[in-house]
Amino acid sequence: MPRFHYSSLIDAPVERVFAFHREPDALERLLPAWPPARVAARRGGLEPGSEVDIELRLGPLRLRWAARHTAYRENQFFCDEQVQGPFRVWRHRHGFERQPDGRCLLTDDVEFSLPLAPVSDWLAGWAVKRMLRKMFAERHARTAAACGVRLLAGGAR
Repeated sequence: MPRFHYSSLIDAPVERVFAFHREPDALERLLPAWPPARVAARRGGLEPGSEVDIELRLGPLRLRWAARHTAYRENQFFCDEQVQGPFRVWRHRHGFERQPDGRCLLTDDVEFSLPLAPVSDWLAGWAVKRMLRKMFAERHARTAAACGVRLLAGGAR
């Protein structure tokens, strides 16, 4: 199953970066411009059992992406998994690691699989990773800006 990993060093303490992700409108502020998307419903916050429904607009088509939060540790991580949506499997861990200098290493680790896997993963997994690289670079930059600080470095593995 393909895996994608993106980390950025943010010039802010872990507590500030994590607090931004807990804000009620954080997801709306982090959704990419393309494809157009909006939060259609939300039940809870980041704690396990909380759910969010996102509506993706692809021309005249509307696609529902539902995710459930599965794990949470204050100022360290939270995880979500797709319940319904465009992937066969989507597991996303948002990590927050305090660095020795007090800054935050923000890491998104995504394990995914496409419909019709394993052939589709082999044929199109690279394209999904390319899209994720762009999306998370933008999300990490927006996170730093929302925290009122600079994004010091970022990249995918």
